[in-house]
Amino acid sequence: MASTGSARLRWADLRQALVDVPALAWGFVYFFCLLCGYFMLRSVRDAFGASQDVAAVFPPGLIEVFAARGLSLGDLTLQVLFSTVFLAMLLLQPIYGALVSRVPRRVFLPVVYGLIVLALLGFHGLFEHDVAGRGAAFFVFLAVINLFAVSVFWSYMSDVFTPVQSRLFYGFIGVGGTLGALAGPALTRELVGRVGVENIVLIATGFLVVCLVVTLVLAPWARQRERERGGPAFDDAMGGRFLEGLWLVLRDPVMRSMALLLFFGVGVGTLLYSEQVAIARQIVDDAERTAFFATIDFWVNITTLVVQSLLTPFLMARFGIAPLLLVPGMAVMVGFALLAGNPLPGLLLVVQVMLRAGEFSLVKPARETIYTRVDAERRYKAKAFIDTAVYRSGDVSFIWVHKLVAGFGTAAVFLFGTLVAACMVAAAWALVRAQRRLPG
Repeated sequence: MASTGSARLRWADLRQALVDVPALAWGFVYFFCLLCGYFMLRSVRDAFGASQDVAAVFPPGLIEVFAARGLSLGDLTLQVLFSTVFLAMLLLQPIYGALVSRVPRRVFLPVVYGLIVLALLGFHGLFEHDVAGRGAAFFVFLAVINLFAVSVFWSYMSDVFTPVQSRLFYGFIGVGGTLGALAGPALTRELVGRVGVENIVLIATGFLVVCLVVTLVLAPWARQRERERGGPAFDDAMGGRFLEGLWLVLRDPVMRSMALLLFFGVGVGTLLYSEQVAIARQIVDDAERTAFFATIDFWVNITTLVVQSLLTPFLMARFGIAPLLLVPGMAVMVGFALLAGNPLPGLLLVVQVMLRAGEFSLVKPARETIYTRVDAERRYKAKAFIDTAVYRSGDVSFIWVHKLVAGFGTAAVFLFGTLVAACMVAAAWALVRAQRRLPG
């Protein structure tokens, strides 16, 4: 295996690394199952977001409220869904903060996945019986739990691995997630026409059960690593205030820069997603629309796998995290500028693949290595606040901004997106500078 001082894990050394550090294999399995299950569910969620069947998406009472005011929910589907997600996230954030402060991580982590599994079994029943309003309920649920589940995953990996190990291993663990993210859309695309949407939900639930088991298996490594760090014991509650994550983001330059980078990154993604949904609305059948989104996810993850395997380890070892944070934003600026001049659907999908693949293969690994150099409160509280409340505030802000700017034409949307991408690059540069003051 490469020496502990090395910043790069050679593929030839991978077999020995898996023998020396069994947690590496479990981290790979964990991330594979998490993203495989999520991307199966994501295709279902996106199909509802683009659905023209208002009765399937929204409960009858809400449809009546809007109709009484002369408003059509079909024209505001994404805006209402994203606003509801944001409100749900604001309500859940203090609850999450209180749980992290008062419940030991050995209890908290399995409980999170256990509750997700139980909820998904309930959704299986809603889909099986075509319950009205199932689409909005599922859209909001998945948008909320995805951020918490993925945020908790990387926080847990920061518990398990040292900063040096994170630079060695996160690329390999990321490949596990990318393979899962490839398998999920592929399974959905092949199976949804045969087994139906409700059984896609059931199959995805099985992958999340595996995640629950792996959190228990990895607990001894997390316990040992926390003893070495001298932080709060893995078996003890962390303590602190339930809104500690917010205060940490406000006063810590690294966390503040992380929040701004995510906010503007979500902004460009939401603008693109809104334009993508306009294309998908031309597809009437639910299964076909689900397969359309699954195909996009498939190509995003193929691109991510190639970049993650060939480019990310080289850049991280040779130049550190700076190019991983800066290059995707610059590429998106160029893509949006091209779309402003020539907004073709094919070019839009290419930029969408480029944006999401850059986030998964470059920006995300760079951000997560920074979290291995901070304390447990920043890993669990500040990170969760950024990954949930800040993320969804970006969603809801830019979904309404898109509605406003789209009135001036598609070119105006992409011109505005170019400015947002420039803000993303500026936030990435601020993070590069701020993280240099951290230890390790």
